[in-house]
Amino acid sequence: MKRLGIVSLVLIISLLPPAVKAQKYYATNITPDKRAPLSTIYLMPNVYPAVVMEGDTIACMWLGDFIKYSPLTFRSTKDQIAYLKLVRDVKKTLPYAKEIARIITETYEYMETLPDDKARQEHLNKMEKYLKDAYTPKMKKLTKSQGQLLMKLVDRETNSSSYHIIDAFMGSFKAWSYNLFAGMFGNSLKVRYNPYGEDRITERVCVLVEQGVV
Repeated sequence: MKRLGIVSLVLIISLLPPAVKAQKYYATNITPDKRAPLSTIYLMPNVYPAVVMEGDTIACMWLGDFIKYSPLTFRSTKDQIAYLKLVRDVKKTLPYAKEIARIITETYEYMETLPDDKARQEHLNKMEKYLKDAYTPKMKKLTKSQGQLLMKLVDRETNSSSYHIIDAFMGSFKAWSYNLFAGMFGNSLKVRYNPYGEDRITERVCVLVEQGVV
């Protein structure tokens, strides 16, 4: 099969719910001075709370950090094509990585509410089966390089390798078995993300994608 890189990804996606949502801006909750009337301002496509002060309507919102990079200089056309391919792959895989990070947190919190290990294991088994069926077709559309990138971006969003995630949720034996199987196709679930070293260009692209620049 041409895209065997999906094998290890399906194991991670088994923790996903049936939806992948794009990151959006949001309005912040505020506690205005009680003497100032609270209003609402519509700046399409977003809606923000606002305070009317002396006849002026002032929108209240959080502005995220903005990182400015120097322009890249490519040594060859080949390098430029590789960079454009990386941009394409990050745009495709970063939303999955962010969703995985969110679901890992939610899954962990939900598992804590279950009464015993048996109930937790039953929940994981049902979730794994359903989501493998739902997401395998989507993961098959990823190339091997996109699959490897996704595993690194999962580490970026969770600060944990795919191996450690599977180990935490499904046990050491499954983590070892899955990593052995992934290794047969040139992948490793233990791969780590290094934004200050070999993955610094990937980190640059991730930040630019998050800022909507590319």
